Amino acid sequence: MTTAWTTEQITALAPDAASLTAARKLRGKWSGTGQHDTALWGLCKGSGSTPYQTVVDLSGPAYKCSCPSRKFPCKHSLGLLLTWAEGGVAATGTVASFAAEWLAGRAAREAKKAAPEAKSPRTANPVTADQRHARVCAGLADLDTWLTDQVRTGLAQTDRSHTAFEAVAARMVDAQAPGVAAALRHLPRLAAHADWPRLLLTEFARLHLLATAHRRLDDLSPALRAGVRAHIGYPHPADAVRTEPPVRDHWMVVGQRVTSEDNLYTRRVWLRGRTTARWALILDHHYGGPSFPPDTPFPGSLVDAELHFYPGAAPLRAIWGERHAIPEPFTTIPLAPGNSADNHPGSISSALHTYAAAIGADPFLRSWPICLAEVIPLRDETGWHVLQSDNSTLPISTSDGEPWRLLGLSGGHPLTLIGEWTAAGLIPISALADGSIVDTAPADIGSAAAPAATGNGTADLVSVALVGTARRPIDAVSLTEPVATLAARLAPAASPSDDPAARLLETVALQDCFARGGVVTTASTARPVVAEDDPRPLLPQAAGARLAALLADNSPFLEEWFAAAEQVGYRAPDSLASVLLERAKALATHREPLLRLAGARGRWLAGQHPGWKPLVRAAAEDESVWSHGRAAERRAWLTELRRRDPDAARAALAGSWGTESGPGKAELLAVLGAGLSLADETLLETALDDRRAEVRRTAADLLGRLPDSAFARRMAERAAAWLSFGRRLSRPQLTTTGPGVLDDAARRDGVGDAVGYLPYQAEGSPDVAAEWLHRVVAATPLRQWERLLGPAEQAVRVSMSEGVRGPMFAGWSDAVLAQRDPEWARALFAAYAEQPAGEADSEKLRELFALQPLDDQIRHLRKMDSSWLAEIESLLRAVPHPWPAAMAEHVLRLLLERADLCADRPGAPSLVPGSYRTLFRASSTHFPVTVSGTVTTIARKCADPYWEQAFDQLAHDLIQRKTMLEELQ
Repeated sequence: MTTAWTTEQITALAPDAASLTAARKLRGKWSGTGQHDTALWGLCKGSGSTPYQTVVDLSGPAYKCSCPSRKFPCKHSLGLLLTWAEGGVAATGTVASFAAEWLAGRAAREAKKAAPEAKSPRTANPVTADQRHARVCAGLADLDTWLTDQVRTGLAQTDRSHTAFEAVAARMVDAQAPGVAAALRHLPRLAAHADWPRLLLTEFARLHLLATAHRRLDDLSPALRAGVRAHIGYPHPADAVRTEPPVRDHWMVVGQRVTSEDNLYTRRVWLRGRTTARWALILDHHYGGPSFPPDTPFPGSLVDAELHFYPGAAPLRAIWGERHAIPEPFTTIPLAPGNSADNHPGSISSALHTYAAAIGADPFLRSWPICLAEVIPLRDETGWHVLQSDNSTLPISTSDGEPWRLLGLSGGHPLTLIGEWTAAGLIPISALADGSIVDTAPADIGSAAAPAATGNGTADLVSVALVGTARRPIDAVSLTEPVATLAARLAPAASPSDDPAARLLETVALQDCFARGGVVTTASTARPVVAEDDPRPLLPQAAGARLAALLADNSPFLEEWFAAAEQVGYRAPDSLASVLLERAKALATHREPLLRLAGARGRWLAGQHPGWKPLVRAAAEDESVWSHGRAAERRAWLTELRRRDPDAARAALAGSWGTESGPGKAELLAVLGAGLSLADETLLETALDDRRAEVRRTAADLLGRLPDSAFARRMAERAAAWLSFGRRLSRPQLTTTGPGVLDDAARRDGVGDAVGYLPYQAEGSPDVAAEWLHRVVAATPLRQWERLLGPAEQAVRVSMSEGVRGPMFAGWSDAVLAQRDPEWARALFAAYAEQPAGEADSEKLRELFALQPLDDQIRHLRKMDSSWLAEIESLLRAVPHPWPAAMAEHVLRLLLERADLCADRPGAPSLVPGSYRTLFRASSTHFPVTVSGTVTTIARKCADPYWEQAFDQLAHDLIQRKTMLEELQ
């Protein structure tokens, strides 16, 4: 029986995120499923009466579905694979007839494709080939003339603009030399580099050498001839490649990269033979989008198959041939035997030796894959490197970004690294960690990296090229024996060119080839400090992939995901440490859960990154934090201590109060809000005497939450002195007899502290006295008003003048929120709700609504019909997450009413689903995931297609949340 694939393997096959999302929605819609050998099939219920027939050939994989989708694989194929991965498809003894029919036809087609054709193989038209060769020759001759002219007149005079290089590249396109055109279009990037003279001269020399080699194609070996043609851009049809002898091995997919330039998407897949240790590169292109053939297994899988290599001096690119088994995962990478006693398997020296052999065979190569065993990435004052146990090092290229992800994955421990060795250094591709292939490439992978410095004598040649050979003669340069041998193979048959400019380019090209192939390792004794172990359970793979996707989209589901993950106490995969730190730096609202997920590995990595160092927090049990830590660390330490021992936290803050700096006092004082009690009163009273207004304000707010404090009694006395309530036997008339001028005691209690904008007006000017009254009422215990005015429902209906009503109600609202009184919250909410539309403060209403019991909240909302959807949406923000199912069903019913009205009155602006997009968005975040089926049913009832689409999107989001939560279990 074939082993079921993992969710990650299936995810890698999806043509886009939308297809994968749609596939997850197909749970529960399958019937007639089965799996036999490499065949997988099932029937999926769609919108029509006939279910879709879906078949997957696992040996390809290959797909067949009766749906009209143009995506490949379609959502049904992906959905069937996901169902199989979850154990929802049983193994059977026979294959369903519709699946067997397609599989038999596919097998016949594959056999016909693999069988040798009886007729003569198709060959290129000699006339057409000769015409193309003539065009390329003419184009390269023009290019060579342009190159020598640049060196003759001096690189300092060269027009290095994008337009200038594009003009020459366009000429190469006309000459049918696309490989040369691509190299020319890369030159403007080098021209902007600080070391542009050397870089530009090296590229000019390479192009000159390529043009020279093309002139001598007939004199080159067949392999080198094929390589030169490939670098220039001659086509080599896949049918012709398939005539090359196949190489069978158990091919391990060790890396994959997708890049795009000018809307042309390129996928590079690196393979390594498990037996032969041979490298192969599968290269696919697609214009307009990343829709590549689905026949390539995902990274981390191994397949017994044949490959056909493109001919060349150092063959690397290949295409798939016959496959003899379905892909399976691998957990180790066997290393090739060392090529000498000093070059051990997987060593840096062995990799460089292999690279030198490839360069010796094909001097036009820009990179070559290598596999390094047990290397440690590190960063020091000289840059980035990988270090092996024998202290040999290789530089890591940072032209595409610094490899922080690789460093986080390693944590100072050795790992097996797959990369490309280039003139700029090692470009990481992937790493084998804990038996899994992990992508380690830096972000924004671009074109080939800038070449590194060349060998001896190049500096003098660059100086000559800058001023031009017409002004400064080139001295005779003696070539070493290996360089001279290379010159004999590629340079003109005669002695070096009589043209000084051409001779300079030839010399630079040959010395550059020799220097690139002659790289030796450097020694280092540096050893990084390893990261501490994190004993917490690791996030499941699916959940880790989900977290990365949620962070990339800044998803509204993040808060729920963090809460669910926190219940288990997960830690994130080490490969995500750099992503979590970068997002923690940018997303302050999610910073704490992100740092907790990053854990010990995140702290270790942040300590080495200048931008992440401020995120590093000392351990909560470290007592030295309080005396020597940074502000954020001290605040976190005090918060944790307050949670464990409120009295100890208060004592710690009281002990250091006199030495605390002003800006941090208010933040530290606010920590006392958790577990606030009368025991904190003394310290808070001390804070009222602070010279900083924000400290006094924080202390006053906290004291206002203590109805039995001396501060509350003082405020009650001021309220009694400033307000008169009329005769108790008649209807109370609440009027003010003050306030007048504030005394020192009132100022000390924060009544007169400036707050910026004043919402109260009197005769067209700000009413400061009204703001004073607001503050006094806010800090007065609510029971004081009950003694004077009766229960809350009666108190809020006391008659009062307009000048008093505003600050009284605002003060009462603040007091309710501080003292958490549900009875007063209900009374004030009702009073505010009775005000004319537009006059009530929606934020204040939500805060008061949030203090009411959940049953009261639901009861109030369910009394409102669809004409109140805007108000319902506003109040729902105060309902705890997730919203109760009864509330969700009520909202769905009201939305369906709007959809029915829209069908009766199409085009009415207030009835289109776009008018309720924020409510749909909030529903996707807060609905219980169990109502997804109800939402799908409602969608089918909608006569308007836009409303149906809106409900379908809501159902999809709920399914995504359900899957997200299941992945964390």
